[in-house]
Amino acid sequence: MTAEVKRGVVERMFARKSIAQVQRETATSELKRTLGKWNLLLLGVGCIIGAGIFVRTGSAAALHAGPAVLLSFVVAGVVCAFAGLCYAELSSTLPVSGSAYTYGYTTLGEFVAWTMGALLLLEYGLAASVVAVGWGGYVVSLLADFGLRIPPQFTGPAGYTLMRDGVPVLVDGRTVTTIFNLPAFAICLALAGLLIRGVSESAKVNNIIVAIKVTVLIAFIAVGGAIVLSNFGELVARNWTPFIPANQGPGKFGVDGIMRAASIVFFAYIGFEAVSTAGQEAKDPKKDMPFGIIGSLVVCTVIYMLVAAIMTLLVPYQSLNVPDPVAVVVDSFGPTWGWLAKLIKVGAIIGLTSVVLVLMYGQTRIFYTMARDGLLPRVFATVHPKFKTPYINTMLVGVITAIAAGFFDINVLGDMTSVGTLAAFAIVCLSVIYLRRAAPDLPRGFSVPLYPIVPILGILSCLYLITTVPWSVLVFFLWYMAGGVVLYFAYGMRHSNLQRGEAQDDAPDLGEQAGPVGKQP
Repeated sequence: MTAEVKRGVVERMFARKSIAQVQRETATSELKRTLGKWNLLLLGVGCIIGAGIFVRTGSAAALHAGPAVLLSFVVAGVVCAFAGLCYAELSSTLPVSGSAYTYGYTTLGEFVAWTMGALLLLEYGLAASVVAVGWGGYVVSLLADFGLRIPPQFTGPAGYTLMRDGVPVLVDGRTVTTIFNLPAFAICLALAGLLIRGVSESAKVNNIIVAIKVTVLIAFIAVGGAIVLSNFGELVARNWTPFIPANQGPGKFGVDGIMRAASIVFFAYIGFEAVSTAGQEAKDPKKDMPFGIIGSLVVCTVIYMLVAAIMTLLVPYQSLNVPDPVAVVVDSFGPTWGWLAKLIKVGAIIGLTSVVLVLMYGQTRIFYTMARDGLLPRVFATVHPKFKTPYINTMLVGVITAIAAGFFDINVLGDMTSVGTLAAFAIVCLSVIYLRRAAPDLPRGFSVPLYPIVPILGILSCLYLITTVPWSVLVFFLWYMAGGVVLYFAYGMRHSNLQRGEAQDDAPDLGEQAGPVGKQP
């Protein structure tokens, strides 16, 4: 009897949705294959470039890699390429909408889907908090340019000594201990309110914002590069010698530090999945998907390396452990370029606002989908009668992201985001291997090259980067996942529509034809 009960539990944990079932639930219109390889490449560049380069690069250089953070971008880009090719195969094989949560439900089963949902809370929810902290840093810097100052104790996480240019900030001769990050907290709540009202970005608005972000980086590279070239030898001797600082312990400089920094700047690549999800609209998936994914990763890696090179050449890398490293560097251009510094900060703020909105939107829709599946309380699928948005779960997402952004350190939040995303990517790679074995004859618009080497390398490289984060973050991550497992057995398994044999498509539709476009950290 005991064995029978155990077998029943295991069978329920790994119950899977059929592809036909997911198709019924997502009921989308026919998609035309209109995207060529260059469309996909530009889509990838637009979605990848964002908060990662504006926010996380500074701490990666200051605390772990020094100028060799350039090499960290290469490592992170290669890891993303492995995962991206696996995403491309799944998106072209499973004609379903949704995120990796849906892929997990269809291939590895309900428990894996629940796990993926928990990981996506880190990838979307905490990523929104990280970007909000960066947004706050640029706002504080811009306001200071106009003589407006927010009390410094309200511009950082609880219990931290406020630092600037690598040294403590002094007010009346005393160091400042931060209490609360008011700007970051406020932007999360404000955007949650906008999402409840159904504010969404059209493709045109999104394209404008992408153009602003890219223009900001090009301006930064052009002006910063000119300043660097005018005094290259002296700058190299001053700030790039040595290029790889001597190792000072686990994860602190040297080769070990480069790998640790790779797990940090990995955040800058989150968003390339947008290319893989366009598999159903690619003209020639077998050729266009790898071009779009690898091409966009290569282009963004080059841009990131140029930005990182200018940053670490113009200012000592030790001074970059701030939420707004690009602002620190543009301020070093000198008074002649003061007007450009202000424009770059404004562009960064506009771009980061969009990213916070997109990430919070994505998280609310994951909660909505899980609630429709019965894995979360039904209330999270409740739609506002007037605005046609999942307002209760949007309020929850707003509160979670605001508290995280207001009280926690950006480096801890960023590490948690990277760990959750890396774990999710590893599961996606595993899903490809499983599906190849379970359904070898399933038509595939795109197949991962060098199978099974690429997905295996994807799994191993993701797991390796996870091991480079601080032990305290891993312990928190393990407790978080353990709590998720308990919640699944206590609630999810008992209320799952799939387990009960109920239809998942009886929840009201959101009534939104288009939401924020793409995921752009």
